[in-house]
Formats: sequence, structure tokens, C-alpha cells
Amino acid sequence: MNFRNLPKIELHVHLDCSLSYKVVKKINPKIDYLNFNKKFKAGLNSNSLLDYLKCAENAIDLMQNKTNIELIVDDFFDQLKYDNVVYCEIRFAPLLHCKNDLSPEDVVRIVCKAVLKNTKRTGIIAGIILCTLRHFSEKQSIKTVELAQMFSKDGVVGFDIAADEAGFSLDNHISSFNYAINNNINCTAHAGEAKGAGSIWETIKKLKSKRIGHGVRCTEDKELVKYLKENDYHLEICVSSNIKTKTFNKIEDHPISDIFNSSISLSINTDGRTISDTSLTNEYEIISNNYNWSIKDFKVCNLQAIKHSFTSDNVKKYLSNIINTEYV
Repeated sequence: MNFRNLPKIELHVHLDCSLSYKVVKKINPKIDYLNFNKKFKAGLNSNSLLDYLKCAENAIDLMQNKTNIELIVDDFFDQLKYDNVVYCEIRFAPLLHCKNDLSPEDVVRIVCKAVLKNTKRTGIIAGIILCTLRHFSEKQSIKTVELAQMFSKDGVVGFDIAADEAGFSLDNHISSFNYAINNNINCTAHAGEAKGAGSIWETIKKLKSKRIGHGVRCTEDKELVKYLKENDYHLEICVSSNIKTKTFNKIEDHPISDIFNSSISLSINTDGRTISDTSLTNEYEIISNNYNWSIKDFKVCNLQAIKHSFTSDNVKKYLSNIINTEYV
């Protein structure tokens, strides 16, 4: 089956984890492919989420001025186009890109304009999700959600919390998620990756997000599985990423089929296209080869992704028609 030709929906991908060799070489002509692989991809020695996240630091260092950020967004859309992604929600943490002269507002404005330009260029519909990070202060978290509100008419569609799930509590972020709820800002939250089912319960209770980034360790708690299914929670699943972070040791251990068969809503995503060294086409091939999924199964996941996406009803209808037409 030629998965690359199928239209795809992606809800969970980090911009700063998806810099291709082509764009890094353009920004830094001195880098060679060997060093690019060492610095920007999670290699064989990656043993945890923290190891995975360290790879993003080199990318973030390159994303500190307008020219580089624009080049990286252009390159990102080239990757989406080749992968036949028709709708994407792109996430990043704007406060990480202010080491030089850019303000947080500058960063979001640059990305919004670059995304709009590229949606016109490629025809790919896209929204932006702003991330606060586990180690951020309450003030930083509030600043991030205020940016999400400020740029809600310029392409920002949601708010997320990411980074070191096992190392930091949610306490600094409860107020920012309450702010999001009170101001009708869509929310998703990373949980159930570096920590177990209890982390998902805590995230549901404290942050009240109906979308969970990863959430794959829900299978450790049968009551949680039942709760997620019955209350229409959506899990943004990233199989290759979960192996790179050693959430699971090998593909055969990954519970994506168990989660799918339990009727929990889920989507298939890359997380970090470069760090995980993957694409959605590759993820589909891995899942097909290891779990014997049919085209109907991938269709269900794409339709669920559309249902839980942070876009308008008209766009959802348009995207659903594309998926229903092509997945036959």
C-alpha cells in the first residue's frame, strides 16, 4: 500500500523538533550530515524523554531570529507537502526563542505570518498551538496562554503543556489552563509518556484538557481506559517517538492497537519529524507492518483527528470529505 499518497491529518508535531538537514545546512553551511544526525536526531543512545528533548536544544539555538524562523517554517511545510498532510496543528514554545532581540510577541507574529504564507503556497490548512513547559514558572505559563489569546485571530488555535513530565509538577500551570478555559482557548496537554496512568488522571483533573499528548500509558489502568473512552477523550499518539524516549523498549511493546481496539479516540502523529527521524508516511508503514492495520483503521484515526482538531466546523467537513473519498 502506498501510504505517502494518502491525505493525512497531523495534530501533534513540534516545529523545533522538525528541522531538516536541508534547512539546517542553509542556516549553518559548515554542518555535515554526520554532525546533523548527532545533534538533531535521537540516536541509539537515547534512553529517556530528557535525552529526546536535548536534541531540540540545538534546533532552538537556530530559531532566534526572524530569517531563520521563516526558513524553518517554509521547510516544515515542504515536509508536510511531501508527506501529503492536508491539515496540521504545529506547536512550539514561543518563550524559548527570545535569547537575542525577539520578544515573545515578535516570535508568535513571525510564525503566524510564515504559516499563513505557507498555507497559501501549499494549500495545507494549518493552526498553531503555543506550548508552556513543565519547568516554566506560573508567570511564564500565563504569558504563553495570553499570547494564545492575543493571536487567536492570526492562526493560533490552542494551548499546550510539554517538556519534562516526570521532573516537574503541574502546580505552576493550573492557573494558565483555567485562564484558557475561561477564555475559550482550546487545550491539549502532554501526559502519560514519561509517567504512568496517574499522570493522565492528574492532568485530566487539574488541567481539564480533553486532548492528551501521548497518553499511551493509560493501558496501565483499566478504569482510566474506560473513562477515556466513555468521555470522548482524544490521544495524540506518536509511536516512533515513544520508542526513542524509551516509553516502550520496542515496537512490539507499544499499545497503540490495544488503545485503538478499546475504542478510545486517537490520532497518529510524528511528534518530532527530525528527532524521531520519521514522517507520517513512515508511521503508517510501521503500524501497518507491525499491527496489521487496514486502510479502514487509518481512516478511523484520521476522522477522529478531524473531530478533535482545533478548527472550524466548515473545515472539519471539508477535511472529512477528503478522507472519506481517498480512504477506500
